[in-house]
Amino acid sequence: MSERVARTTEVSGLDGGAGRRSDAGRVGDALRGSGAVQGSGSVVGGDAGRGSGLEREDGGAGEPGRVLVLNSGSSSLKYRLLSGAERLASGTVERIGEPGSPVPDHRAALRVVAERLSATGLGLDSPELTAIGHRVAHGGTAFTRPTLITDEVARGIERLIPLAPLHNPANLAGIEIARRLRPDLPQVAVFDTAFHATIPPAASTYAIDREVAARLGVRRYGFHGTSHAYVSRQAALLAGGPEANVIVLHLGNGASASAVSAGRCVDTSMGMTPLEGLVMGTRSGDLDPAVVLYLARTAGMSLDEIDALLNRRSGMLGLCGDNDMRAVTERVAAGDPDAELALSVYCHRLRKYVGAYYAVLGTVDVIAFTGGVGENSTLVRERALAGLGALGIAVDPVRNAHGDTLISADGGAVKVAVIPTDEEFEIARQTLSVVSRTFRG
Repeated sequence: MSERVARTTEVSGLDGGAGRRSDAGRVGDALRGSGAVQGSGSVVGGDAGRGSGLEREDGGAGEPGRVLVLNSGSSSLKYRLLSGAERLASGTVERIGEPGSPVPDHRAALRVVAERLSATGLGLDSPELTAIGHRVAHGGTAFTRPTLITDEVARGIERLIPLAPLHNPANLAGIEIARRLRPDLPQVAVFDTAFHATIPPAASTYAIDREVAARLGVRRYGFHGTSHAYVSRQAALLAGGPEANVIVLHLGNGASASAVSAGRCVDTSMGMTPLEGLVMGTRSGDLDPAVVLYLARTAGMSLDEIDALLNRRSGMLGLCGDNDMRAVTERVAAGDPDAELALSVYCHRLRKYVGAYYAVLGTVDVIAFTGGVGENSTLVRERALAGLGALGIAVDPVRNAHGDTLISADGGAVKVAVIPTDEEFEIARQTLSVVSRTFRG
């Protein structure tokens, strides 16, 4: 393999080819006249027929097949259709259920997706469609791997709504509608929490009353799992194999870190909810729990008000009024003290987690930046790892400025890499793996 990991700006190849179908793909006649191609709405970001050349890091999961990946959010539905090494179509349906929107609910949104696919000759009713993969935010302790969706699995996802009240209901809505439209097709749930299920009890357990914790499911779950799985596997290639120790820094509006040893997550920064850990766009990250009590008792704030403060009005937005790192770095360059403090807090927290995960792993082969900020902010990458030369961690300023895949300085013991994430590809890969195991034994 080349020194440089393939940068997947468009699509990552699933299995190096198209046209062959698994047994699960031979599902008979597709639904006809189901109404799946009716309706209208606003689709943004759609495209078709574009591909790239990801270098395969393993033998693939199952045979090539056409997989539709759905990421159903509270007010949006993202989709990508993949066949072998080729992205056939992708896009987003937005403003679902919002006032004045032509897309009143998720059923209408999926009809928009079906219309969009049909317009390119790749309809949802195609008999060539092998499976549908669904992103699900929270699997709790019940779902620790990608899972073929049955009625009982759907009920299990519903039971987990209290752990992810903003995400699991929307994920479930997409699942239920897709299952009604294509009941003949294998559909797989890929959980954001699943990759972190390997975290040992010492890292996943909070030091509170154990009976309360057990009864209410209070523990560290972690999120962004599909991204951490994909990026850590790609990063391990730079160290020569799957046994590598990797720290992944997924930095977007939401941000999380993970420590991965030989492909298994051993610690991660997000906790029972995505609020814990790194400083984020609008979330506080790590916070003294007594702050919540103080705000309630002293300021008379309700739980809902505190929730909104910590999740929507904190982080970079709370510190300087901007949650877009591009705007923050522009303000830093202009000498804005509020932006400078915000960036310093952000990078200090990152550096602290890198040091902590170095201690957890014992030795580190690769540190990988990913996500919108991680992939694009030269300044964040530079500052986050500044002063860690004693650990063998150093960023080469020229490579960093050029946006190379490997940005570490020569002679450093730890490779530093920029690896674009591809969560839809990872969902498709895991979906095909489940279909292959289930229908081929």
